[in-house]
Amino acid sequence: MKVAWFLLFFCLINRVQAQEELEIRSVLDAQVECWNEGDIECFMDGYWRSDKLVFIGSSGITYGWETTLENYKRRYPDLDAMGKLTFDINIIEPLSEEFWFVVGKFSLDRKNDNPNGYFTLIFRKIDGKWVIVSDHTG
Repeated sequence: MKVAWFLLFFCLINRVQAQEELEIRSVLDAQVECWNEGDIECFMDGYWRSDKLVFIGSSGITYGWETTLENYKRRYPDLDAMGKLTFDINIIEPLSEEFWFVVGKFSLDRKNDNPNGYFTLIFRKIDGKWVIVSDHTG
């Protein structure tokens, strides 16, 4: 009987985790769609709207949603600079019920180049919504 309860519990956890993964993937899919429409503010909906958001890039550490938004707008002022974004997710796994870890590759298809690199994201479920609380992109 203990084995049956364990198996039931294990299946339930796997089902919950599968649902959480789908929700996180949908945040990432929405970001790609927003980016490819040229809407950086929509893209930023995937991030935690907080001064505690952490973004680590080639120029160092940035704190805060507003600062991150302004940096994106400055670096990508128009559709040509933005290009077409794709994500390839390599790792997506739970760290706890509240935090998930994501590793992936980004690629921008632009007229004159194709910048790409890797990212590490920490997602946190806040008020029932998965958001990126830490982004290290290089």
